[in-house]
Amino acid sequence: MMIDAMTDELAHELGQFCVERRLTLSAAESCTGGLVAAAITSVPGSSAWFDRGFVTYSNEAKTEMLGVSQVTLENFGAVSEETAREMALGALSNSFANVAFSITGIAGPAGGSEEKPVGTVCFGFAFDGTVVTATRVFRGNRDSIRAQSVHHVLASLLTMSERPSRVQ
Repeated sequence: MMIDAMTDELAHELGQFCVERRLTLSAAESCTGGLVAAAITSVPGSSAWFDRGFVTYSNEAKTEMLGVSQVTLENFGAVSEETAREMALGALSNSFANVAFSITGIAGPAGGSEEKPVGTVCFGFAFDGTVVTATRVFRGNRDSIRAQSVHHVLASLLTMSERPSRVQ
């Protein structure tokens, strides 16, 4: 996926936002495969506000790298707010960041179910001793779902300080 103008603008705004507030980010990505980290690191000077990213595509990687509980994966599945919560907390505790985010979802074209259709993406945001989770169902093809997920994370991070109890 090429970084589109909207993603680039959001990433630049996020960089300014983080520098002004002395925030450092870490990422835990599954279905986006590092696309958010790529967007962030395309911004010159992002090393001042982005610590690291974890691409944990398999359940084993989620467990080994981020400490996601096997019980959580068995009970709720990899695509769940519970897993997104643990991924965000794992990214935070395994980095020097003070804000972490996670993305886990079904980008398709296969893998969906009636309960969790293709396009279901769960997000986690860990900061200030709080974890906020959200689920969105995006429409479109694989690339579109992944791009929408990237936009959602960047935009959500920008609005968090205004409404920390709710993610848009």
